[in-house]
Amino acid sequence: MTRLRTVPGRTDRVVVIGAGLAGLSAAMRLRGAGREVTVVDRCPGPGGRAGRVERAGYALDTGPSVFTAPEVVSEAFAAVGARMEDTLTLTPLDTTYRAQFADGSHLDVHADRTAFAAEVEALCGPGEAAALLRYLDDLAELYELQLRTFIDRNLDSPLDLLGPELLRLTRRGGFRRLSNHVAGFFADDRMRRLFSFQALYAGVSPFKAIAAYAVIAQLDIGAGVWHPAGGIGAVPRAMAAAAAAAGVAFRYGTEVDRLEVSGGRVTGVALAGGDLLPADAVVVTADAPHRLVPGLRGPRRPVYSPSCVAMHLGVRAELPGQAHHTISFGESWQQVFDELTRDGRPMSDPSLLISMPSATDRSLAPEGGQVLSVVAPTPNLDRRSGGNPDLDWDALTPRYRDELLATMEARGWTGITDAIEVEELLNPRDWEAQGMVAGTPFALAHTFGQTGPFRPSTLPRSGPENVVLAGSSVQPGVGVPMVVISGRLAAERITGPVQA
Repeated sequence: MTRLRTVPGRTDRVVVIGAGLAGLSAAMRLRGAGREVTVVDRCPGPGGRAGRVERAGYALDTGPSVFTAPEVVSEAFAAVGARMEDTLTLTPLDTTYRAQFADGSHLDVHADRTAFAAEVEALCGPGEAAALLRYLDDLAELYELQLRTFIDRNLDSPLDLLGPELLRLTRRGGFRRLSNHVAGFFADDRMRRLFSFQALYAGVSPFKAIAAYAVIAQLDIGAGVWHPAGGIGAVPRAMAAAAAAAGVAFRYGTEVDRLEVSGGRVTGVALAGGDLLPADAVVVTADAPHRLVPGLRGPRRPVYSPSCVAMHLGVRAELPGQAHHTISFGESWQQVFDELTRDGRPMSDPSLLISMPSATDRSLAPEGGQVLSVVAPTPNLDRRSGGNPDLDWDALTPRYRDELLATMEARGWTGITDAIEVEELLNPRDWEAQGMVAGTPFALAHTFGQTGPFRPSTLPRSGPENVVLAGSSVQPGVGVPMVVISGRLAAERITGPVQA
């Protein structure tokens, strides 16, 4: 096995820039390994992308809405001698998703595979139910193979992949098109959509993504979805509390002005208020770390994921019968991916991810009310990535908001428009203002050239030798489990591999 590259020299004092999930994960691992750790963030509290708005009795998560793979978060707690279960209550969802189709049919995706197969048989027939069970087995095997090969390790070179796992992945068709891979199992178009829409989480159309990205479905449909009591924003708050109890120092509401560099190493982190934090190593979790780190080269020809409009609502309505998570598919399919990633325009017939966590957790909304999060994919702001920097989002957003609400009303969310009491609406320009490159919260797309060893490393070969990177835009990639893993991989670049 290739020897892991690590930060040379002294690494006793570490400054982590960013208190999102990646930064918190790194801080907990570093503190557990005996380092003196300070976390700096410009926001008033922890969370990063996992934001929260509280107003009029409603608590809205403004970041991720789907929580999977809690074991990776549990491992971060264990690194500081804490138990996740002592501060976080996780409820497994019996129905992980409700898939709502344009023909009026729907399918409840159950965590229990027998119940799931029964739903599929009732809707699509026994052939598709048998195919489902074969596909779930295939997903689990593919995930275990990729976890060892691509995900749960630091990679410095494509040569690091050479071995029997890569050969097995190739023989399994991992590098063919995802759409073709899924179609090889299912004849029903509804099932094909259900198991390929996740490619958008990786920033790629299912018709361009490689089959290896089928494993994203393993994290939610295969392995299950949980709800943290208090919302997903409760996860970073609990992580920060455990880190602080273990001795990690936090500086919230603090901008980083610059990194002080001497002799090819960062020696301190200069804060906007004038303070200088001495540092033997620095972990940077920013989307565009090359804008902060002297001498660090950014990606040569970056391709960014599509963006989204996110609409977070507190509504005074019961909305009976709606699920915690709903994937609402439009009638159009390949056409709308072309609109997103080639034509630079919003989906004309959008597929939406609608979450209503108050269906599970009544602490999030007042009596008689519900909280909803609606995510509609849109082009990003980078023309080279198929986006459109010329869209006037100031003018477009009010109209697009009304169109989304009308679409939801037509798809069964009757009465929500007139019941809205609290509303937060975020568009690509808002993401850009928060420091997200190309106006997308989904970072670098998982194209083949930006995956595995081709994705920016946690220990770059340019810039100061003691700067380590974590977050969505480095290995292993986008999503809550991946950024938590990236924090651990970044910490191992400083401490070396730590045995659990």
